[in-house]
Amino acid sequence: MPLQFNPVKLFSGSGSKELATEIAASYGRDLGEVILSRFSDGEFQPHFNESVRGSDVFLIQSTNQPSDNLIELLMLIDAARRASAHYVTAVIPYFGLARQDRKDKPRVAIGAKLVANLLVAAGINRIMTMDLHAAQIQGFFDIPVDHLDAAVIFVPYIKSLGLGNLTIASPDMGGSYRARTFAKFFNAEVVICDKRRKRANEIESMTVIGDVTDQDIVLIDDICDTAGTLSKAAGLIMERGARSVRAVCTHPVLSGKAYETIEASALTELIVTDTIPLKRHSDKIRVLSTADLFAKAIMNVNEHGSISQLFKVD
Repeated sequence: MPLQFNPVKLFSGSGSKELATEIAASYGRDLGEVILSRFSDGEFQPHFNESVRGSDVFLIQSTNQPSDNLIELLMLIDAARRASAHYVTAVIPYFGLARQDRKDKPRVAIGAKLVANLLVAAGINRIMTMDLHAAQIQGFFDIPVDHLDAAVIFVPYIKSLGLGNLTIASPDMGGSYRARTFAKFFNAEVVICDKRRKRANEIESMTVIGDVTDQDIVLIDDICDTAGTLSKAAGLIMERGARSVRAVCTHPVLSGKAYETIEASALTELIVTDTIPLKRHSDKIRVLSTADLFAKAIMNVNEHGSISQLFKVD
């Protein structure tokens, strides 16, 4: 019996409208219409302005702050289930609260697990996301999770720069595995910046483990928040004799004075994706699109194709 393909409908929450529009264009169809009604006290109610009965529905929304982005996604999932959608996939380019993946001190919540529970309780059948802060978050779900790798976007760009003495760096010990995985694409050496924090978003000290003399350094991270770590690492690396230093970060959270910090730093450029829309322009920030990758993943899910082939890096 031939496979049956249900009609596909793509919708976006208000926090990821631009990326969702590009994904829909790459997929070859228009984005479905969602109307967001707001009450005077700030309460809101999203609803679909077209039928989703029997359709494979893909809801595109990053869950970065404010928390309204997560609530809106949960309400869209619930609306789709109540409107008799056949299959509901939450496409979450940036999975918020992913840094809260364990109890690292007493009496704290595990925020990533809580979000996973909320999404499943709302009625999703599948999750599609990119570069989780901790890959084991996939295990928080008992449903399929498509965990896309932004390396397939970053690696071709880095190769196009033609850096003669490329060395990959991790801005902290926790990102060393990510850096080593990235370095394999270039057969490059890895150096590590060992940092000690006073508290969240505040660095007490940092040292560089490895030789960076006369090297073109590319720092690898998944999230750039205040940019304090990257800025300090870049400055220290240049002091140690590097020729240049760039940073690759999938998710540009960029909170607080991040833009000012980046522009004042030793970084030649910060290379990010569009999983989170930038709040303002910066000449030092280059944004690479994830739209084609997500569109291909959505197509493969709908057509029962392989997702693993999307991890091949040119």
